[in-house]
Amino acid sequence: MLALLGAGCERAPTPEQATPARVTAAAAYVDAVALPQGWKRVAGQDVPQVEAGTAQLPAKVHSDDGADVEVSDISRIIAGGDDVIAVLEALGLSGNVYAAPERSATAAGKAAEKHFLFNRTTGVEGVLSLEGSLFLGNSLRRHAVLAERLRATGHAAVVIDDLQTSPDKVRKVAEAVGLSSQGQQLASRVQAQLDQAAAIASGQTHRPRVIALSASGAGGLPTVAGADSAANQLISIAGGINIGEEAGVANYSQLSNEGVVAAAPEVILVTENDLRLFGGDAGLWKAYPTLRHTPAGTANRVWVMPDIELKSTSVGSGAGALALAQALAELPRQ
Repeated sequence: MLALLGAGCERAPTPEQATPARVTAAAAYVDAVALPQGWKRVAGQDVPQVEAGTAQLPAKVHSDDGADVEVSDISRIIAGGDDVIAVLEALGLSGNVYAAPERSATAAGKAAEKHFLFNRTTGVEGVLSLEGSLFLGNSLRRHAVLAERLRATGHAAVVIDDLQTSPDKVRKVAEAVGLSSQGQQLASRVQAQLDQAAAIASGQTHRPRVIALSASGAGGLPTVAGADSAANQLISIAGGINIGEEAGVANYSQLSNEGVVAAAPEVILVTENDLRLFGGDAGLWKAYPTLRHTPAGTANRVWVMPDIELKSTSVGSGAGALALAQALAELPRQ
C-alpha cells in the first residue's frame, strides 16, 4: 500500500515552462543543530554538480530489472529514494522531483509536491494516483515487480538498484533522464574522489574499527550497518573496518549489546537524520547502552555525517569517503 502524506495544489512546471531554482547539495546537507560536546561532523564539502543541460528525450534506457524503457517526459519524477534524488539535484533537476519518500533527507525530496510511504507491498494504483511522468525506483528488491506492473499500464518506470557503485548509479540516473553526458562528468568526479580517499587509506598502518548506527531497519528497531550497505562501502574505502560486516550483519540488522562490546568500535557513525530519529544523543545511548563501554564510547567519539553520504551510494559518496578517510587518518593510534 502506498500512503500519500501531503500534496500541493500545483504541479511542478515542465522544463519548457520554467527553470526552477537550483537546490544545491550543500543546502541539503547543512544542519544547524549543535552537536553534543566532543562529537563532530564529518562531511564532504565538494559534492559534484554540473550545469543544468537540455535533456535528450526520448531516452532509451536499460533498467536494472532487465527491461528496455523509453523515457519521454521527466517533468514529474516519482523518486524511490534519496540516492536517486541527490543525482537529480546534481544534474540541476531539483524542480523535476515531483514525489518523494516521506523521510527524504535531500532538499529536493523534502520540497517535493507529494510525499508517500514506500514498502514492499506498494501497489500500482497508489503510484499511478500520484500522476507522475516517470517512476525512478532505487531497489530491485522493493521496486522490480512494481516497475514491471507500471510499465504494463504504459507508465515509464526505471529501476536503478542500490547495490552498485556510486559512479555506476550516477551514470544510470543521468541516462534515465536524457543527460548521459552530464552523468559521465559527475561519475568521473565521484570516482576521482573515491580514488583519493582510497589513496589516503592505503597510506595508513592502522584500520580503525567503526560502527555505523541507524535508528531503524529491523522492524523500526535500532540497527547497525552490515554487508550490502552503502555505509559498509564507505567505511571500507575510507580505510576502516566495519564491525557490522565483521559480525556477519546483513544490510541493516540488529546487533546484541554483548556483540557491540565485543566488537570494540573506535568510532561511532550516525547520520543527521538518524540522530534526530534517535531523539538526540540521549536516545542514541539509550538504544545501545553498551556503546558507552567501547573505545568509541569511552572517548565520546561520535561522528555525524550527511545521510546521502553515509547511507546511500550516490553523487555524495566520493566526498563522504574522502572526508571520512581524512578523519580516520587523523585518529590517535591506540
